[in-house]
Amino acid sequence: MVSTVYGAGLTGIEGYKVTVECFVNSGIWHLGVIGLPDASVNEALERINAVIVNCTLPVKRAATTINLAPADVKKTGAVYDLPMLLSLLKYTLLAETDLSDKCFVGELSLTGELRECRGALSMALAARDAGLKEIYFPAGNAAEAAMVEGITVYGVRDVVELCRHLRGTEPVSPAVFDRASVGENSHLLTDFADIKGQQTVKRAAEIAAAGGHNMLLIGPPGSGKSMISKALPGILPEMTFSEMLETTRIHSICGMLGGGNIVDTRPFRAPHHTMSFAGLAGGGAVPMPGEISLCHNGVLFLDELPEFDKKALEVLRQPLEDKCITITRVGGKITFPASFMLVCAMNPCPCGYFGSSQKKCTCSQQAVRKYLSRISGPLLDRIDIQIEVPAVDFEQLNDTSPAESSAEVRKRVNAARKIAVERYKELGIGSNGALNGTLTRRFCVPDQAAAGTLETAFRTLGLSARGYDRILRLSRTIADLEGDQMIGEDHVMEAIQLRSLDRKYFE
Repeated sequence: MVSTVYGAGLTGIEGYKVTVECFVNSGIWHLGVIGLPDASVNEALERINAVIVNCTLPVKRAATTINLAPADVKKTGAVYDLPMLLSLLKYTLLAETDLSDKCFVGELSLTGELRECRGALSMALAARDAGLKEIYFPAGNAAEAAMVEGITVYGVRDVVELCRHLRGTEPVSPAVFDRASVGENSHLLTDFADIKGQQTVKRAAEIAAAGGHNMLLIGPPGSGKSMISKALPGILPEMTFSEMLETTRIHSICGMLGGGNIVDTRPFRAPHHTMSFAGLAGGGAVPMPGEISLCHNGVLFLDELPEFDKKALEVLRQPLEDKCITITRVGGKITFPASFMLVCAMNPCPCGYFGSSQKKCTCSQQAVRKYLSRISGPLLDRIDIQIEVPAVDFEQLNDTSPAESSAEVRKRVNAARKIAVERYKELGIGSNGALNGTLTRRFCVPDQAAAGTLETAFRTLGLSARGYDRILRLSRTIADLEGDQMIGEDHVMEAIQLRSLDRKYFE
């Protein structure tokens, strides 16, 4: 007789069902596990043995083999501890209990307590999709996993409590996820009302948020580049539930949720310029998401852009187009989502004052060219908005009149995004910045005057085909903010102004 219990594992950010089969044969007491287990899975046998003794659990003490199927997939981590133990108890304590529609996930301590695991949300989704009706997690993972509809989630503290529940003597209440209690956190890194002056840059940030466009800010030190970038999450549209689900999965895989909380605010990641390309893209022996996936549905802020390793910056080119990144290793390929807004800030030269009217630049022309050449043309071509951030003068800093808050700006951003969502509802696209070349020409049609202005800009500025499309998408977003159905000449002219800064610094 073979007992069968179901568990779950992880590959990248995707979960999959694991069938745990246990066969007890005659012979000396021995536990063995097969099915491509790694060292952490083999160590589970010692933990299981300690739990059996410390919790006085009845098991058949004979030659025992545990198989983890599918046997051709490498099993890593300690999430298989609990289903492996239950497969042993299915011969004795749980012999009369039906476990055929249940899934079990959790790491055991030596005393029988269940420790939290990574990726609970992905495993709950996999169990539901596999047709299982109930899933059991350590208590700390229950709130996260309860986001999944269509499967009943239980959080248990230890093996004894779980066994009593399964036998019906002391039932445990299922975890319940309350959507009404989830909302945007009111705490902002920076509010737009705190930013003095810089009305043109604020307008550019509003357009970037409304259309999901990438943005580059160039200006001297202290001009407010970082402050404006940190204020961006506060004007981005509120996250939808599906976006919360996607983002929470990624953070759960990395063990970054903390207390089982879900991600209900748009991520803002600002890695240091010493970060390697693997840190940005993700990777490792067991591939894990990098910064560009951790900011999925949020903002990736790269301060001091030219100081980043050029190899690391070039990693961004493909994810900016495809909204995902594929990590290839000997064992296969793993794709992580990477749909983010890229916001970059940089000085115009090593000393920071090239072109400034307030302080003289001390850099040679060669030093300036070398500094700016660290940013490649193909990467610049993927940044929709490129705008200069001038130094703030005394009058602006001393101005005490009330400024527009992030909440007021967000209302306009939400209205523009709503127009875009309705326009692209059949395509599953939520912003103008996500359009490809074909869809851009279909939905971003300028009127006759605007088309003439675009033609002049294309010839004068030497735009690439990608640059032309990005100006069209920017124009579409500006028109949405104004509530106009057709792209007009004013919209195109403003878009060109937001796009042409690279000709000043990088030509």
